[in-house]
Formats: sequence, structure tokens, C-alpha cells
Amino acid sequence: MSRPSGPWRFVALCGAVALVAGTAAPAVAADAEDRVLFRVSDPRISESSGLAVSKRHPGVIYTHNDSGGSPNVYALDSRGRTVAVLTLGGATARDWEAMAIGEDERGRPAIYVADIGDNLGGAWPYVTVYRIPEPADLRTRTIRATAFRFKYEDGPRNAETMMIDPRTNRLYIASKLFGAALYAAPKTLRTNGFNRLRKVGDAPSIATDGAFAPDGRSYVIRTYFGARVYAMSADGKPGKSLGSVALPAQKQGESITYGADGRSVLVGSEGVDQPLHRVALPVAVRPSPPASPRPVPGGDPQADEGRRTDIGGTRTGLFLVLAIAGVVGYGVVRRRS
Repeated sequence: MSRPSGPWRFVALCGAVALVAGTAAPAVAADAEDRVLFRVSDPRISESSGLAVSKRHPGVIYTHNDSGGSPNVYALDSRGRTVAVLTLGGATARDWEAMAIGEDERGRPAIYVADIGDNLGGAWPYVTVYRIPEPADLRTRTIRATAFRFKYEDGPRNAETMMIDPRTNRLYIASKLFGAALYAAPKTLRTNGFNRLRKVGDAPSIATDGAFAPDGRSYVIRTYFGARVYAMSADGKPGKSLGSVALPAQKQGESITYGADGRSVLVGSEGVDQPLHRVALPVAVRPSPPASPRPVPGGDPQADEGRRTDIGGTRTGLFLVLAIAGVVGYGVVRRRS
């Protein structure tokens, strides 16, 4: 879990100023007020830190807890009720921070969970992303996970954002602190050895989660205070900022994902009995109209076995952030709630 404290809380607030004070694109407001879809009332979900919308089961949203718990993914229905708990066999939950829906090597929907948090901002020599197939039969069960280990090309760092491009199945991770960056994983992930994360662009400071739009042509990264949408080229190169989106006040906003139609984002918070908000996106930052969806493979008796995969300016705010960071020192205090 991530919680700003002491003077760092003020620095994080200034990071939010940097997010919305950019000159690359104007801030834009949603064309409709946000609404609460439901409250996450399951007492076992006390530190919801990631969100993903199911591809196999309409209306189902997945989430997981932060660090220190069991390696579980919770499937919630449209009313927020837990309909299944998927335990990732062979996985550990050191510091889970994000999740996304991608595909496995056979093109079937798969759930990826990112154990990428680092309480000490660079103490862990590598991080891990786990993958399980999204089951066609949604029920409480244990599914053997496939583990992929990663190292950053420029050294260890803290991160809470993991995204998967739906066009290429390539995985991206955004680091969290000042001077944050977006890193791309190799096109083909390996289960032996390490996968190197290569810096491909910048990211907003104090990023707590992100997600790709359904068409893959843009992505969103959130902080504790707001979110920003970026263009993404077909060749996987991050583009310009398209605009910022105001988010509702939350206890500790840590998660975001796109709604199935791409016209809104869903945002959640750590804490017990927290609301899940649906925030309509401004037209200027919405994805293009979706094409006809591809058929989703289903009913495969081997669908629950893990396998190898092919994953296919803020000048003013930034100066303010850097100045304050120089006073309080570079670092962040993280503790479990």
C-alpha cells in the first residue's frame, strides 16, 4: 500500500498540481458527473489496489488487495458482490499494486497481476508479474500462475502502474516517484531469467495505477488526485498528453481501469467498504468507436493452466515539485494501513 505522510503529503499534493497544470494539453472535465456503481463491501477486500474488467463475463470486475495478504483475485458482480475468489497457485503477494486483462499465448483472455511495489523505492532487485487464464467457469478455485520476472534497464524503482496494450499484448509499467517514467516489456516474455524493462516515455509523478483504452490508441494514468490521458501510437510509442480528467475525492485512490465501452473509467480506493466510481470521460479523450469484438475462446478444459506467453507542459508544476523534493529529500515512506 502507498500512503503519503508528513511533509511528503504536501509534496504529493504538489505532484497533483503538476498533473493538472501541464501546457501540453488543457485540463478537461467529464461531460457527466461521476456516479457510484457499488460499494466494495466484502470485508476481505480492505486494500483494493487494482481493477480490471472481465472479457469473458459481462458485468464482472476483478480486484485484489495490496501487500501482506493471500494471492487472491476477487471477482465482483455488477452490484459489488463477490462471486468468486481466484487464488494464484505458486504466487506470493509481496506488494501487489496493479492488474490488467491481456491474453495468453493462445489468444485467450488472461489475468495479469503485478507484484511491483517497493516500500523502499529501489530495494528489490527484480519484480514479478503473475498470469492466470481467465476461467470460462467463474467459481472459487486455485489456478496455477505463470510468473514473469522483470528488471528495469536503469535500476530498481517503486511502481504501482501496470498496463497491457490490447492491440499488441505488450506489457507496460510506470514508475511512481518524481522523474517517473513509462517502461515497456519485451514483446515475448520469458519465464526463465529476467525480462528487461526499457524506458519509452515519461509518466506523471505519484502515479498509482493506469490502463489502456479498449482500442489501445490511448491510455490513462492516475494519481491520488486526478488522471491524465495519453495517446499511444500503433508502434507502441507513447504520444502527447490528450488532457486531464478530474476524479472524485477518495480515501486513498489507488486503482483505475476503462469501462467496457471505453466511454468512462472506473476508479477505486483502498479501505473497507469503499465506493467504486464510474467517471464519464470527456469526448476529447475518449477512444474511437469500438470495432466488432473478436470471438472470445471459451469452454476449454485446459483454460485454467498457466503457460508461457507472448506479450505482445507540465513545466510549472514540475518545477514546483522538484523544488519541494529538493527540500524534503528524495524518498517516500510507505506503510501498511
